[in-house]
Amino acid sequence: MAKYSRSAGKDVKRAMHKKKKGTLKSGKGGKGGKVKSRKQAIAIGLSEARKKGKKVPPKKSSSKRKSSGSRKRKSSSKSKRKSSRKSKS
Repeated sequence: MAKYSRSAGKDVKRAMHKKKKGTLKSGKGGKGGKVKSRKQAIAIGLSEARKKGKKVPPKKSSSKRKSSGSRKRKSSSKSKRKSSRKSKS
């Protein structure tokens, strides 16, 4: 059984052609900047296919981002230290 439908592949192909032409834009409604990476163009094509209801696996959940946000940041020892330089006069 195929993971992606043929029409989903066509959407990705269309996004790749737009990227090569320089007309593919990122962001909602194409208001962002030009897409420069190949991976980003593929992701845009797949998300468009998902919106149309084509057979595409769901987006991977960002579980790494959620867990790292709860961690507290360690303060560096440099900021705690007072400068002990003696000025020469």
